[in-house]
Amino acid sequence: MLGRNINSTAQKPSNEDRQPLLNDDDDEEHDHNRSNLVFSAGDDDEDDDDDDDDGEAFHSSLGLPPDYEPPAVEDGVARAPPTLRSTVQSREAQFELDDDVLEGEISPADATMLSAARPGLQRNRSSNGQTMPLLVGLMDSSARRSLDLPMGVAIENGDRDLALDLEELAKRRNAGGGMVDSVANMANSILGAGIIGLPYALSQAGFFTGIALLVALTFVTDWTIRLIVINAKLSGRSSYIEVMDHCFGRSGKAFVSLFQFSFAFGGMCAFGIIIGDTIPHVIRYVFPSLSTTPFLSIFTNRQFIIALCTVCISYPLSLHRDIHKLSRASGFALVGMLIIVGSVFFEGPHVSPDLKGDPSKRFTIIEPQVFQAIGVISFAFVCHHNSLLIYGSLKTPTLDRFAKVTHISTAMSLMCCLIMAVSAYVVFTDKTQGNILNNFSQTDALINVARFCFGLNMFTTLPLELFVCREVVEQFFFSHEPFSQHRHVLFTTSILFSSMISEW
Repeated sequence: MLGRNINSTAQKPSNEDRQPLLNDDDDEEHDHNRSNLVFSAGDDDEDDDDDDDDGEAFHSSLGLPPDYEPPAVEDGVARAPPTLRSTVQSREAQFELDDDVLEGEISPADATMLSAARPGLQRNRSSNGQTMPLLVGLMDSSARRSLDLPMGVAIENGDRDLALDLEELAKRRNAGGGMVDSVANMANSILGAGIIGLPYALSQAGFFTGIALLVALTFVTDWTIRLIVINAKLSGRSSYIEVMDHCFGRSGKAFVSLFQFSFAFGGMCAFGIIIGDTIPHVIRYVFPSLSTTPFLSIFTNRQFIIALCTVCISYPLSLHRDIHKLSRASGFALVGMLIIVGSVFFEGPHVSPDLKGDPSKRFTIIEPQVFQAIGVISFAFVCHHNSLLIYGSLKTPTLDRFAKVTHISTAMSLMCCLIMAVSAYVVFTDKTQGNILNNFSQTDALINVARFCFGLNMFTTLPLELFVCREVVEQFFFSHEPFSQHRHVLFTTSILFSSMISEW
């Protein structure tokens, strides 16, 4: 490719001025190589003009500049010429000079892998034109679906020649869940134990003020959930703890880790207490003689029921690494919550008159305990500590998709909360208790079904809080270490059983 035969129409230089590319000692090979010379080292003035014309045309045909200088010869050996520009451009066109837009049928998961292989690729676009997020696959310390180099990556001479493991790539393509899974998890996180206290919040704030607060705090919750994810993207961090570390340093990271762990661990304890207060009561109602039956009476024991539900249901669910795998359990819990809301709505008007409140206090404007009501309603809508986990569990985590998840979840929660709060408050008014189920008779069959569903809802919601506790420990102490299955099981077991013991 670099040489040309001197037997062409160009004038031949003298034999003594011709220099072979390689100095061969063998005369036969030397004579043979004379017919394949790369250039002539002669300086005969008669050949200068012809050589200049032929040289420029030859260089142009090879894509070389007109002033190209042949490689120097030292000790009879020519140094290697520079790489042809056309060859360089072909490689650059394939690997280096492509723009930052991913065209064609490229899945978001493949775009994630490409962004991991090329740190300079900051903004990707999928085949449908949707902007890929800055933090693709946020991730989940729960699933560790991060942008670390996958298995099979070879690093040679400082360049990352990515030999992507196909099995790892397939796993990442299938990682994450859909929007329905995320909606179920977020709605279940919102519609937790706080919903049964909303009728009491209306009695403390006043009917119209309470409804206004409920609607306003729903919009605030929707906005702040999305704001957390936006802050994480702007700061280039993947968890709430890392955002605080980025903004406030080590002290901010320590404080938010303490508060987040305490809140989630306290929620786990509260859920266990609710299980112990509801399910044994329902069992005694269904089987009145069970408490006096030998051995079987243990099923009416509060501590045994808490341990049984925690070990057999909550513990297996908590061992998952990815929060989107809790979506079926969350869907089951939402069905139970709909049964609770429906039971209160239909059974409230049929309670005995002595359980009903003063009808004249139904439609009040505002009450002195309005600030107490704000605290109760705010607690009912707390799910911010799960927001980044839920965002990272999306198969395609973008702001648009997460905004839809947030809007749908908060709208569903607002509808259920309004039905529960208004239907119960207009019946019990000034007699409304903190747990609205306690306003009904202990022998009401439909309400006992609601109590049982409320207990079931608690031990399917408890793993959501455990994910947060485990995330805090992982991010604070082991943020720079790879995932460890032994550490995962150890933290899950110790946190869950610690909360179970504290409930006794």
